[in-house]
Amino acid sequence: MAKMQKKNLNSPDQTMTFEKGKAEVVKVGNVTITRMTFEPGWRWSEHVKPIAKTGSCEKKHLIYCIEGRSRVRMNDGTELEYGPGDVVSIPPGHDGWTVGDKTFIGIDISQE
Repeated sequence: MAKMQKKNLNSPDQTMTFEKGKAEVVKVGNVTITRMTFEPGWRWSEHVKPIAKTGSCEKKHLIYCIEGRSRVRMNDGTELEYGPGDVVSIPPGHDGWTVGDKTFIGIDISQE
C-alpha cells in the first residue's frame, strides 16, 4: 500500500538558479512539483537556453499561474499569454518570457 507523503516548497529537494529566475523542486512519489519564479525581463531563450543547450524548451509543462504574467511562443509561431488563476498545458518546442513589470510565479506539475 502506498504511504502518504508531505513536502514543502519552502524546503525544496532541489533549487536551480539562473539569471532573473529560479526553480524550486520537490518530488512526491512519481510527481514533480516546481515553483518557478521569473523576474521581469526573464526569457527562456536568453537565460536558460545556454544551460539547456537546446534550440527551444523541450519540456512539457502543466502550469498553474499564481501571480504575474507569462507569454509562450511555440516553434510554429503560435503564442499564448496567461496570468493569475490560469492553468496552461504547453507542449515541448517553445520559448517563454515574463510579461510586464511583475515577477511571474507559477507551479509546474509533471509526472514520470
